[in-house]
Amino acid sequence: MIGTGTQINPSKLLAQARIWARELGFAQLGVAGVDLSSAEAGLLAWLSNGFHGSMDYMAAHGLKRARPAELVPGTVSVITARMDYLPRGAPANWQVLELARLDRPHEAVVSIYARGRDYHKVLRARLQQLQTRIASAVGPFGHRVFTDSAPVLEAELASRSGQGWRGKHTLILNREGGSMFFLGEIYMDLALPPTEPVAPHCGNCTACIRACPMRAIVAPHRLDARRCISYLTIEHDGPIDETLRPLMGNRIYGCDDCQLVCPWNKYARRTPLPDFDARAGATGQMLADLLQWSEAEFLRHTEGSPIRRIGHERWLRNLAVAAGNALAQWRAAGAPQASAGNNLRASLCAALHPHTLHPTSHLVREHARWALAQTAAPKPPPPASAIRCP
Repeated sequence: MIGTGTQINPSKLLAQARIWARELGFAQLGVAGVDLSSAEAGLLAWLSNGFHGSMDYMAAHGLKRARPAELVPGTVSVITARMDYLPRGAPANWQVLELARLDRPHEAVVSIYARGRDYHKVLRARLQQLQTRIASAVGPFGHRVFTDSAPVLEAELASRSGQGWRGKHTLILNREGGSMFFLGEIYMDLALPPTEPVAPHCGNCTACIRACPMRAIVAPHRLDARRCISYLTIEHDGPIDETLRPLMGNRIYGCDDCQLVCPWNKYARRTPLPDFDARAGATGQMLADLLQWSEAEFLRHTEGSPIRRIGHERWLRNLAVAAGNALAQWRAAGAPQASAGNNLRASLCAALHPHTLHPTSHLVREHARWALAQTAAPKPPPPASAIRCP
C-alpha cells in the first residue's frame, strides 16, 4: 500500500509515480533534494559576468533559483520529469537532414522543439495530471508545477536526480535519450527518496563547442547567452548587434547546432505524443513568404505555438537578419546565376522593401534596411575575437 497522510510509503509512491509518468508520456521521473547550495557560487558567477544578457529576471530572482524551499515554502523534495520531443516521424538520419537546412539560405530554420505545440502547455498539463494521481493515492499535499516558467535551476535539479549529466553545452545529456527532451518539475511537501545522479560521459569530445556558430560556449559548461542564437532570436527584445548578425545564418527561432553534432543524440528517442509533430509549414518555408505575413497572419499561424511569444515585431526582425545573410551569401558567391536563384533573390528583396518603411517599428525598419544593404556590401562573418556582445 502507498498509504495516506503520515503512513505514506515513499518508495512505493515513487515507484507508482514512475508508472503514471510513463502513461502520461514522460520518459523518466526522478527526485532531487532541496539543498542546492553548492550550485550558488556558479550561479552568482554567471550573473556577475553578465552572461544572462537582458534577461533581467535572472538577476532579480537571485539565489531563490538555488533555494527551492524559499521559492515554494514547505518544499522538501522535487520531482523532476523529462519528456522526449523529437517528432514521431523523424527519420534515422534526422541530424544530417537538419544540418542540410542551414545550407539553403533562402529557407527559414526553426528549432525542432518549436515546430509543434507549445511545450509549456503540454508539460504543465501532464505534470498536473501526475500530481492529481499522486493526490488520489495519498491525499491532498502542497505542490507547485514548473515548466521553464519560474526561477528554477532545472538542469541542476535534473542532473542531481539522475536525468542525465550536464553536457559541455550546458544541456542535460542522457545515455538512452541524448538531449532532445524537455524538463519539468513538481515542488512538493512530500518527502520522497532522492534518485541517484549519473556520471558524465562527454569525455574529451568538444563537438558542441566547435559547432556553435556564435562561439557562445566560451568554455566547457559555460554559456554566454548574449552570443547564443536562441537568446538573440527569442529572449532578446532589442536590435541584434551587427557583428553578430552574419553568424546567425538562416536560423530565425532558436538554434539546434550543438545538439545536431552531439554523438549522444544518435540515441535521441521519438516522442510518443503527437503534440510535438511539426506543424504544416513549420519546415521548408521560404523567408520571402514569411516576411509577407501580417500581424494577424502571424498570430493565426502561431496559435498554440511557442513562437507566438516573441510577437510579430521580433519575428520580422529575425527574418530580416536571415534575409540579409542570404543576400550577402549570394552576393559574395557572385549571385545565383540560374533563373530560379535570381527569382529567389528578387522575391526576397521585394519582401524586405515594405519593412524598410514599417509604420510603427524602428527595430523592423533598421533590420530590413541592413538586410537590403547586404546586396551591395557583402560582409563575411567576423572572427570570434571581433564579436561584441550587447
